[in-house]
Amino acid sequence: MSMHFRDLATKVAADGQITADEILSLRRAGWGDGRIVPDEAETLFAINDEIAAPSTEWSDFFVEALGEFIINAIEPKGYVSEEQGKWLIERIDHDGRLESLTELELLVRLYERALSVPQAMHDYALNQIEQAVLTGEGPTRSGGALEKGNVTQAEAQLLRRLLFASGSERPAGISRSEAELLYRIKDATLGADNAPEWKRLFVQGVGNYLAGFSSYEALSRDRAAELEAFMNDTSSSLGSFAKRMGKSVLRDNFFDAFSSALGKKDEGPALDDRIDEARKVDLTEQTWLEGRIDGNGRIDEYDQALLDFLAEESGFKR
Repeated sequence: MSMHFRDLATKVAADGQITADEILSLRRAGWGDGRIVPDEAETLFAINDEIAAPSTEWSDFFVEALGEFIINAIEPKGYVSEEQGKWLIERIDHDGRLESLTELELLVRLYERALSVPQAMHDYALNQIEQAVLTGEGPTRSGGALEKGNVTQAEAQLLRRLLFASGSERPAGISRSEAELLYRIKDATLGADNAPEWKRLFVQGVGNYLAGFSSYEALSRDRAAELEAFMNDTSSSLGSFAKRMGKSVLRDNFFDAFSSALGKKDEGPALDDRIDEARKVDLTEQTWLEGRIDGNGRIDEYDQALLDFLAEESGFKR
């Protein structure tokens, strides 16, 4: 780590401020060798802990630098490993809570950039927003009096980014646990002064879980590493590599990818048929929905908006 990082961390700790020129010098020092190293990442967090009012310039640099360190420091690039996810949560939560919107933005951007993130990190990020909504405290609230039990526009936008990001639990779609999160927040904020964006997100999110279609599944970090090793292997034949790595690696990923690229048809049902089937609300999903609607003893305006959406999209009738 450069001496400049240490000196600046000491200065910020003393006065709680960082200037645009100091951020520029940090950027130059940090990427002087083309990468951020672990000690520098720790120092950036230490500086962020001391800044009283983070500027846009600082937040942008912090998110960019830490995102690059976490996603691209370890092969295969593009993934957040279990170890990295644990380190990040511990570093953010060292005092028992996520303190700043800058740290929350880092989590959201990792979701948007990474091909996948650990489940623990997924749960942690969503829990931070849920707690901000339910308690009126947290990094999404800035200025003015805090009011618990309502969803602000900022919270709705952050939830949307997390739920539909490439690194989410079900990329391009909503999982059951995520739909249950939306219902918990909905039930806790009924009748509150919620942002209009919240109702749209609730209907679209739960509707996506019940009647959505997603054929995309991100490769696991380990599988991606295996495939990357194959692509870089110039010393042996395809056959010998398959024996070493296991036929399933090639069957499930490599050959499927080539078949898709060459325009070969899937041996299973046609894509249109699969989409139509996915859009139907099956008995398990209907039972789940009935339980959520009956949870507060009535069909509220959000439930009705969801039922109207499902009726239009999939012909569902309660």
